[in-house]
Parts: sequence; C-alpha cells; structure tokens
Amino acid sequence: MNKFYGTGIAIVTPFHADGQVDYDGLKNLINYLIDGGVEYLVSLGTTGESATLNSEEKKKVWAYTADVVKGRVSLVAGIGGNNTAEVVEQVKEFNTTGYDAILSASPAYNKPTQEGIYQHYKAIAESSSLPVILYNVPGRTSSNVSADTTIRLARNFKNIIGIKEASGNFDQINQIMRDKPEGFLMISGDDPVSFPMIALGAVGVISVIGNALPRQTSDMIRLCLNNNFKAAQKGHYDLIDFTRLCFVEGSPAGVKTALKQLGICGDTVRLPLVQVSDHTAGQIIKEIQKF
Repeated sequence: MNKFYGTGIAIVTPFHADGQVDYDGLKNLINYLIDGGVEYLVSLGTTGESATLNSEEKKKVWAYTADVVKGRVSLVAGIGGNNTAEVVEQVKEFNTTGYDAILSASPAYNKPTQEGIYQHYKAIAESSSLPVILYNVPGRTSSNVSADTTIRLARNFKNIIGIKEASGNFDQINQIMRDKPEGFLMISGDDPVSFPMIALGAVGVISVIGNALPRQTSDMIRLCLNNNFKAAQKGHYDLIDFTRLCFVEGSPAGVKTALKQLGICGDTVRLPLVQVSDHTAGQIIKEIQKF
C-alpha cells in the first residue's frame, strides 16, 4: 500500500457564493495540489463538507474528481455516517472508477460501544470492493475507536488496510503501532502532530493545511519519512502558526480563506459552517504571505 505513504490531502469542496458546487474551483484545486507534489487526494472527507452534500452532489463530485485526476495520483473516497445500513448501501453503489480506497469515519452522535464500532466497520469491510481506511476522530464523533478495536479490525479483515488516527492520544497510538499487523498503515489525521507520529512509525498524513500549502507540507513529510527529522523540524515549526489559524474558527473555513487569498477558489462554506471572522481572515492572509 505504498500509494498511501506520504501526504494525502482531505480536499475542500469549493462552492460558489450561492452555495452551489464550484467545479472550476475544484479543478483548480486538484491541479494545484498535484503540482504541489502530494501523493494522494481524499474526496469528500469531513473537510470536504460531505455532511452538507446530498447524494447526487456527492456522486457528481466523486466522478468529476476522478476525471480531473486521471490517475496522476492515488484517490480515496470519504464514505461514512452513523447509519450503518445506509453507509453499506453507499459503499455497494459507489462507482469505484479511478478510486483506490475508501476512508470511513467512525459513527458520530450515536456513541456506540466498541463492539458497535467493530460491527459497523465489519459491515463496511464485507461490502466494499476497495480497501478501507478507518478514521478515528473523537473530536468530531464524540466516541473513540480504541486501540484494541483497531487492532481487532486490522487482524480480522485484510481489506482494512490502515487508520487515519486523529485522537491525539499517544498512548493509543503507541499501542496500535506496537500491536498492529505487518503492513497495516498508521496515518496521521492531525496536521500539528504528524512529525512525532511519523517518528513512531506512521506513514504520513491526511492533511487539511496541505490544501493551501501542498509543497511545504509534502516536503516536510517526505523529510520525516526519510528519517531526516532535523531538516524536517524547520518545516514543521514554520507551519505551526498557519495550522493554528486554520482551525481556530473551525475547518475548513480557515483553509478556504487561504485558498481564496491564493486565487485557487472561493471561501464559501455551507451552513451550519460560516466563514471566519475578518480578524482571523486577516491573520491567515498575513501568515500565508510568508510562504
């Protein structure tokens, strides 16, 4: 699964001012990211505001993204939700053309037990013709996929190939890294901690800030993967303030502000998200101009 080593980007979904999907902006972004040297893209993860796109919009975005990418980089589709039966149907009906894997966040709101989480992913794995990457993001889902559950899934389903781990819990990360099967991928889901996670054995990041700074992000990650942590350290520290600003008023509003400043696409988000305040926008613009 070397195609998921390095920097993946959880790409934003550009919208016009009226809220409709901006396909020209999406094409600009995809080409900008590929030119920036990233290894793969994730279409309609949570950063893509997938919760506010209807099923027809999702199908169009996935198909358009694959058409623009044209195999130049690996491509992952974000398919998740808190209704297991509905997610399974989406996975079964998904047009896999151009896609290499599915990224599926654990169920939000329901707060299932660990057995419930296991059975949810079991159903997805058994219905998917593509490899599956787990996504643990307790800050959004209000429940954690424990290390034991991750290891159990990794051992029992060959097509569950990795986890995007965004718990920020290094005790948990340590346990997964120690006990995971050979070849199971640990991927950082948190831009600020990708550096230390790679030091522990993670194979890269699925990044938000890389939407705006693909070259800087992917260069830093490659240095880490080449065990050149001293050289990577400068890039890591250079990104700290920009990363903080991108998340201070929620994601992806912050990084969309940066993308607007760069002329890639607009900064419109769909309710219940709103654009960042003028104060934060000014700080983001000032920071992006340093690169």
